[in-house]
Amino acid sequence: MAEENKEQEEQQQGGGKKKLIILLAVILLLLGGGGGAAYKFLVLDKQNEKQEDKAQKIQEEIRNVENIGIMFEVGTFVVNLADRDADRYLKVTVILEIENEQVKQEVEKRLPQIKDSITTLLFTKTSRELKTAEGVERLKEEILRRVNAILPLGGVKNVYFTDFVIQTA
Repeated sequence: MAEENKEQEEQQQGGGKKKLIILLAVILLLLGGGGGAAYKFLVLDKQNEKQEDKAQKIQEEIRNVENIGIMFEVGTFVVNLADRDADRYLKVTVILEIENEQVKQEVEKRLPQIKDSITTLLFTKTSRELKTAEGVERLKEEILRRVNAILPLGGVKNVYFTDFVIQTA
């Protein structure tokens, strides 16, 4: 009988170890599942949102290309840049994409104001600002805002540069 009690105690201790191992395995599975879920919701969903935003931008650009407005060449500008360390010049040809014929007539009427506004803006830029793609895009946006501010109804959809040269003297 003493031997049977020893066997039962050993089985109970072995059963306790098995329960501990099973409990640890369950905890590890829960932690792994929680970590995987957190990764999915916090990282992968944000990446998917960014990809969806890029896809929407591309679709919008395609729609804009399909609905091309009237192209109006403002002219070529040659200006001194605002660099202090050296004389640098910018030569840029600006073309405006206009919504309709009525806006084109308004642009023609106010062409001196538009040219002055663009020239004044270009004088304030440095070569460092304009050497990056972001700087050129920012310049286009500023020209767009300035020209639309001059026009009573707005109507300029986009700004294009057909020449863009920075020269150092």
